[in-house]
Amino acid sequence: MVLSPSPAPAPSPAAAAAPARTKLTHSGGVLQKNREFLDFFWDIAKPEQEIRLMAISGLLEYLRSSEGDDLEYTIQRLIEGLAATRETARPGFSLALAQVLQCKETILLRTILEQIKKKHDINITKKKFIRNAVFGNFFGVLALSQSGRLIKEPDILLESIQLLQSLSKYRQYLRDLPAKTIMDILSETPENVFKKILFGALQEDMSSAFSTPAQLHLLLVALQRFPKVLKPKNLKKLLGSSAILSPENVAKLIELLKVAARSVKKDQTLPPLALDLVRVTLQEGTFEMFWKDVVENGLLKEPSGPTSYFCFRLLGASLPLLSLSQLNLVLTGEVMRQYGDHVVIAQLPKRFRFGPEMTNLVDSFLESTQDEAKQFMVIKGFSSLTNYGHPVIPSYWKVVCRLQSSVLVKYVDWLKNMFTSPDFDICTEFSTKRQKENKQAIDRTQHSVVRLRSWIVARLISIVDNWQVKKEEDLVMDIARFIFFHAFFGAKRYTSDIPETEVTLTIPLDEKTRDMMESSFFCLLNHLNSLPPLGDSAELGDKNEKRVFGVTADGNLWIYCLVQYASVLLSQERSVQAVKPFTQIQRKAWDRMLQSVEDLQKKSKTARKQEASAFQLLFLLVGIQLFKVGEDSLALLSDLHKCVEEWEQKKIKKHSTHVTRKEEPDWVEVMVEILLSFLSQPNRLMRQVSKMVFTRICPHVTKEALQLILDVFNPESEEGEESALIVTEDFEKSQTKADWSNDDEMEDESDSDESEEEEDNNDNDDGADDSDEDKSEEDAEEEREEAVDENFRMELMKVLQTTNAISKEGESSSDEEADDETMMALDKNIAALFSERKKRLQAAKDKKEKMMKEKALRKNFKIKVLDLIEVFLAKQPENPLIFDIIEPLIAIIEENLSSHSNQQEQDYLRKAADIFKNQLCKAKTYCQNISEMKEDLHKLMERLVSRASKQSDSSVSLYCFSGALYLLRVLKGKAINPAITDKTEKGEKAKTGQVDSFGNMDMKKVTELYQGALTLFMTRRKCSLTGSMFGNLFSRFPVMCERLLPLAIVSITDGIREHQRGQACCLVLQALQSQDVRQSFPGDKWNELITEVISQVTQCLKTVTAVKLKVEQEEVRKCLELVQFLVKTVTQQRLDISLAELTSVLQSLEELEDACKISDLYWHVMKLLGFKKPQKVKVKAQLPNPAAAPGPLKKKKGFLPETKKRKNWKKKKTPTLENEQIKKENPDGKSDEAPKATSDRMDKKKKKKFRKRKKTPKENAAGNTEKTQEPPAKKSKKKSDGGKSNQLG
Repeated sequence: MVLSPSPAPAPSPAAAAAPARTKLTHSGGVLQKNREFLDFFWDIAKPEQEIRLMAISGLLEYLRSSEGDDLEYTIQRLIEGLAATRETARPGFSLALAQVLQCKETILLRTILEQIKKKHDINITKKKFIRNAVFGNFFGVLALSQSGRLIKEPDILLESIQLLQSLSKYRQYLRDLPAKTIMDILSETPENVFKKILFGALQEDMSSAFSTPAQLHLLLVALQRFPKVLKPKNLKKLLGSSAILSPENVAKLIELLKVAARSVKKDQTLPPLALDLVRVTLQEGTFEMFWKDVVENGLLKEPSGPTSYFCFRLLGASLPLLSLSQLNLVLTGEVMRQYGDHVVIAQLPKRFRFGPEMTNLVDSFLESTQDEAKQFMVIKGFSSLTNYGHPVIPSYWKVVCRLQSSVLVKYVDWLKNMFTSPDFDICTEFSTKRQKENKQAIDRTQHSVVRLRSWIVARLISIVDNWQVKKEEDLVMDIARFIFFHAFFGAKRYTSDIPETEVTLTIPLDEKTRDMMESSFFCLLNHLNSLPPLGDSAELGDKNEKRVFGVTADGNLWIYCLVQYASVLLSQERSVQAVKPFTQIQRKAWDRMLQSVEDLQKKSKTARKQEASAFQLLFLLVGIQLFKVGEDSLALLSDLHKCVEEWEQKKIKKHSTHVTRKEEPDWVEVMVEILLSFLSQPNRLMRQVSKMVFTRICPHVTKEALQLILDVFNPESEEGEESALIVTEDFEKSQTKADWSNDDEMEDESDSDESEEEEDNNDNDDGADDSDEDKSEEDAEEEREEAVDENFRMELMKVLQTTNAISKEGESSSDEEADDETMMALDKNIAALFSERKKRLQAAKDKKEKMMKEKALRKNFKIKVLDLIEVFLAKQPENPLIFDIIEPLIAIIEENLSSHSNQQEQDYLRKAADIFKNQLCKAKTYCQNISEMKEDLHKLMERLVSRASKQSDSSVSLYCFSGALYLLRVLKGKAINPAITDKTEKGEKAKTGQVDSFGNMDMKKVTELYQGALTLFMTRRKCSLTGSMFGNLFSRFPVMCERLLPLAIVSITDGIREHQRGQACCLVLQALQSQDVRQSFPGDKWNELITEVISQVTQCLKTVTAVKLKVEQEEVRKCLELVQFLVKTVTQQRLDISLAELTSVLQSLEELEDACKISDLYWHVMKLLGFKKPQKVKVKAQLPNPAAAPGPLKKKKGFLPETKKRKNWKKKKTPTLENEQIKKENPDGKSDEAPKATSDRMDKKKKKKFRKRKKTPKENAAGNTEKTQEPPAKKSKKKSDGGKSNQLG
C-alpha cells in the first residue's frame, strides 16, 4: 500500500485538539520536540486506519517544511516502531518509513538497512525479545520494498532478499510472510536484475520447489514473470525435468497441494499457489494431465473435507482461464460429480454448504466474461449436473441474471429441448452412496424424466419471475405458450401457426407431470399479472405516471394474450389435441366469453373503464380455468354474464324508478360472492385478482354486498363454510403434492444419504435418540388421553366368557377346560376386537386433525377477506357503509386478543387491529353527509363507549374508545374537506360559523355519555378505561374538555383511589393549558375556576399521609405538577387569589417519610412560593489519631508483616535497643497482637478446610461423629507454621 504524499490532509484529532506549543530546549542540551510533531508518532501506532493515514500525511507535510534534526529523529523513531509489541502499530510505522523514504530520496537505503539490522539484530537480542526483532527486520524490508526505490539499487535488493530468506526459519512468527514478500518483490523486478542478481540468490529455493508450498509458489511466480530466464533447460537443471508437471512430479504435487489445502482450512479460501499452478500448466500445455492425474485421481481420492473443498474452489476460480474444450473437461469430470454429491448430502441443518460459494464463483465468471459460448457452456454444464434426473442447482439461481440476451434465449431453447426430448447422455449423472448400495431392480428412467421436467418448468418460471433477468416480451410469451401448451394440449402433427408442434415428446407426459404443469401454469399467471413493463416499454410514458403491471407494451393483459393463444389452439383440431376436450356447452361458453371480452375492451375506453376492466379480467381468468375445472367455471361464467347485463341495464335506466327482479341479488353482490369463492382457494393468483377487481368495483358496493363480506367474520357463519373449505383443503393437498413432490424426493434421498454417513461417523445418534424420545412421548401422551373405555372392557369380557376363558361367579376355572381350537378362535376374536378399537382411535385422531386443518383454513380465509375490507376503507373513506365495519372489526379483536396461541391467529389479530387503527380511525377524510343517519351514529357511539367500559382488557377497551372518538369526529364535522381550496368558500364558512359549530352532534347526549364514562372511571376500582383515553378526548375535542372539566375537578378529591385522583389532576392540568378552554372562561369565571382547582388540590394534599408506595408518589407528583401550573398562573396573571392555605399544606409535606423521592419537584414548587431549599452542611469525617487509638497498629503498606518474614532459628538474634524495649514492656516475651492475628488466621483456615471436606455416606451410616482429620503432613506443617508465628511474635 503506497500513500501519495502530495495532498496534505487535515491534522490528526490529537493534533487538532492539542494547543500549539513552541520548541523547548532542555538545559542539558537534549532537544525537546514540540507536541504537534510527537503526536504524529502516537497516532501512527493507533489501531484506526484512518487516523494512521492522516498521521502519516501530516508527518510528511511537517518534514517538508521543517529543518534541522527532525528527519534524523523521525528515521530513528520509525525504525524503533518497526518492532512494536502491538500488532496494529508495526504496519503503521512500516508504511510511514516507506513514505518518508519515497519523499526524501536523499536518504540512502543502505544506511536505513544497516540501521534496521543494527537496531533489530536477532543474534544479540534476548530470547524473550526475538519475536519483536524478527518483526522489526521483516517490516523494515517491507518498508524498503514499498518505497519503490529498492529496485533501483540492486545491491540493497540482494541484501533485502537474503534477509528475508534468513527470516524464513522463524515460521512460528511470520509463517509465509517472507516468501510472499519475495514474490511481491519479484513481480516488480526487471528481468535483467533478476537474471544478474536474484537468480543466484533464489536458485537454492527454486531447486527445492517440491519441498514446501511456499517454495513451489516462488518458482511458479518466477516462471510466469521471467519465462526467458527460466527456460526448459534451466528448469531441468533446477528440478531435473523441463516442466513443472511431469509424470515423476505428479505425486509430489499432490502432497504439496494437500498441505496447501489443509493450511487454509480455517480461512476457507483458495491458496494463491493453485491458480498460479493452473496458469503454468496452461502455458506448458499440460492442463489436461494436471486435472486428470493431480486433481481427480489424486486430491479427490483423499477422504478429508479440505481437499474436496480445495478442488471445488479450484474449479470455480479457474473458469475464466479455460478454453471451451477445457471447460467441457472440467464441467463433465469427477470434480463436478463430487460437488453434486456434496450438495445433495449437505441439505441437512448444521452442515457446511459449499453451494453459496460456488454460486458466487460462477456469478463472478459470468459477469466478467463476454464470450457467449463460454457463458452458455458454463450454465449448461451446471444445469446438466443431475441426480436421477434432478439438477442439483436450485431452480431459482441468481446467476441467470448475468447471462446476455442471446445466451438467455439459447439457454431457454435448450431447456425446452431437454423437456421434450430428455437426453441423459449429455448430463453429468451421479449417484449417492446409498443409491449405489440400493440393488433393487427399479426402473429409474421414468422417475428421472419426471424429476427433470419438473425442474425445467420451475426454472422457466423463475426466469419470468426474476425481475433482474434482462428479457424481452417475446421470450416471456414463448415460455408462457410452451408451459400452457404442454399443460393442456398435445401435438398431432406440425403446423407453422403453432411452433410448439414442431417437436414431439419422445416420452409422453404422465398424469403426475400434467398436474404439476397445470399448477405451474397458474403460478406463472400470477407472476405475469404482477410483471412490470419489459424492454423499451418500461421507459415509455411520463415519469410521474403510475406504472401499470401485468400488461404488454401494446397495453393488453398477459392473460388476454394467452387466451388468444388458447383460442388458436382450439381452432386447430387437426394439429392439436386437448388433454380434456371441451364439450359443446363449454365451447359455447368459451366463445361467448371471448365475445364479452371484446365488447368490454371497447367499453374500457369510455368513462366506465374501471368496471369494464374488472369484468374483463374476471372473464379471462374464469375462462382459462375451463381447461382445469370445467363445470365450476361454467357456473361462474354464467353469473358473470348476468352481472354484466344488469350492470349495463343500470347504466341505461339509471334514473328509472322501475323495479324488477326483487328476489334476485344485485350484480355487485354476485361479484362479491365470486370474489369470496376465489379467496377460499389457496392460490395467490386468485387472491391478487380478487383484490384488483374489488378495487375497481368498490364504488358500487351496496350494504348487502358489504354484509356478505362481514358475515365471513361472524362465528355463527362458520358452520356454513365447512363444506366449501373441505373442498379447498383437498385442492390444496393436490396442488401442494404436485408442486413439491419432486423436491421432497430429492430431500428424502439427501436425508437418507446423510443419515447413513452420520451413522458411520457416529454423529447422528443424538438426533435419532431425540426422534425416538419424541415418538415415545407422543405415544405416551396418546395413551394418557385415551380414557378407559368401559364399552370395550365389556365387549372383551363377553368374548372371554363365550369361550370359557374366565370363570363366572361361583365357578372354578381350570386350564384343561379349553382345547387348542377354542384358544385359536379366542385369539382371532381378541385380535378382531383390538383391531376394531385401533381403527376407532385412528378415526377419532383423523377427525381431530381434520378439524384443526379446517380451523386453519377458515382463519386463512378470513385473513384474505380482510384484504377486501382494507381496500374498501382505502378507496371509499367517505362512504357511509364504513360505519357498518366498526363493530365487526372490534369483535374480531375481542375474540382473538386472548386466544392468539399460534402464529396464524397472531397475524389475523395484528392485521385486523392495523386496519381498524390506521385505515379507519386515522383516516384523513370521512363521510360528510350524515344528516339522515346521525341518530344511528349516536347509538353506535353509545354502544362503543359502553362496550369499552365493560371490557376485561384495557387494550380492547382502547380500540372501542378510539372508534367512539372517530364517530365523534364525524358527527362534529370540524375537519374541512381538502378538496375545498377556494378562499371565498373558506371565508364564508368562517362567517357562518360552520367550522366551529357542533355539526350533527347532539351535545347533550354526547356530554352525558362521556360524563358517565368519566364518572365510572373515577369511582370504580377495576375499570378498563384509562386516563390516556380521556386525555386523548380532551386534546382532540376541546369542546368536550370544557364540559367535562367540572367533573374532573371534583374527582381530584372524590377519586376512589390514588391513581384516579392523580389522573384527575392530569386531566385538569391538560384542560387548563388548552387555549380554547381559557377563552371559554372570561374574566371572573377564570378566577373562580382557578380558585376551585386550588381548593380541590389543597384538600387532596391534606389527605396525603405518606409517600412510600409508588401510587402515592405518583399521586403527589401529579398534584405538584398541577400546583406548579396554578402558582405560575396566579403569579404571572396577577390574580387576586390567596395561596396561604396551599403553602401551609405544602410545608407539611416536607416532614413526611420518603419525601426525598419527590424532592426536586417539591422544591421547584416551593421556590415559586418564595421558599429556598435548605443547604445541607457537609461535615468532614475526622480521622482517628493512630497514637491514641487502642488496639493493634495498622500495617504499613508495602512492608511485609513480621509473621511472614523467614528467619534463621539456629542463629541467635543480637539484642538491639528496640528488642530491649519490647522485653521491658512484655516481660514474658510474648506479643499482644501477632499471636492473636495468627490464631485468628489459623482458625479461619481450619474452618475453610473443614467446610470443604464433608462426611461421606459411609461415615454417616456408621454413625461416625468424629471430626475429619487432616493428613499428618499437612497437620504437622500447620503446627510448625503456628509455632513459627508464635515464636516470631
